[in-house]
Amino acid sequence: MIPLVKHAAAIALTPAKTLRLAVVADTHSEPHPGTLDQLKALAPDAILHAGDIGDLEVLEALATVAPLYAIRGNIDTRADNLPDVLTLDITDAGRRLLRVLLVHIGVYGPKLRAEVVRLAKQEQASVVVCGHSHVPFIGEDRGITIFNPGSVGPRRFSLPIVFGMIDIRDGKVRFAHVEAATGKPWTPQ
Repeated sequence: MIPLVKHAAAIALTPAKTLRLAVVADTHSEPHPGTLDQLKALAPDAILHAGDIGDLEVLEALATVAPLYAIRGNIDTRADNLPDVLTLDITDAGRRLLRVLLVHIGVYGPKLRAEVVRLAKQEQASVVVCGHSHVPFIGEDRGITIFNPGSVGPRRFSLPIVFGMIDIRDGKVRFAHVEAATGKPWTPQ
């Protein structure tokens, strides 16, 4: 069940009418050493952390790269100042272009959990960003885009160590994954 703590924030497009968001999750206190360098090279306008942060110093390091929006994950028992759910409005001249719901546990396999669908619809969010599974994923369920950036924390099973990018340009939203070690685009084999 999604906890009731929820906060909202707005991120405006740049004067060039673009926005680049880096998305990380599941750092588990040990982000891959290349993560910060790759994020700096990509120069995001903001960074989203989809939970399971671990040591909160991880957030301090990420915040040196770009403004940071973070939520708690299921391991983040000491992150009392962070919300469990965050609603982000992407705006242009004060007008909402896109609403993103940031949750930690959002999917069951490739499908959104029923309570996440209800919350996304209640919040009028067209995108759900989630972590937890460590599985990089871009999909759609019930008219809602799902984006899991994967994990930049310690390797789990044979999953890649990647983070996500959300780029808004020319009125289009593009989702991608990036290898934390190399900064190269990552796609499933």
